[in-house]
Amino acid sequence: MAEKTIFKKIIDGEIPADIVYEDDQSLAFRDVNPQAPTHILIIPRKEIASIDHLSAEDEQVMGHLFLVAQKIAKQENLTDGYRTIINCGEGAGQTVFHLHVHLMGGRNLTWPPG
Repeated sequence: MAEKTIFKKIIDGEIPADIVYEDDQSLAFRDVNPQAPTHILIIPRKEIASIDHLSAEDEQVMGHLFLVAQKIAKQENLTDGYRTIINCGEGAGQTVFHLHVHLMGGRNLTWPPG
């Protein structure tokens, strides 16, 4: 049996998190190492390792994650804009292999930085 990811442990209530939203399909909590004033991780309750592990049956939950991002952005008053990011694979910076959407805002996030 594979070891649980930290996100699965949060879903299961084994590790505390600053939860800002939850429903039957998803959970959202503040990142413990924020890269912006608002940095929230939105995860599906279903264990999906990365975008590369999606199947056709995951189409609805993926759309749901982005609607949750929209709802949280309003809740967090990110009226000047926000960014959503999904890293896929170690080379892209994915460190927890449970698909997650980063919702970031609260400062200028123009691209490229600098």
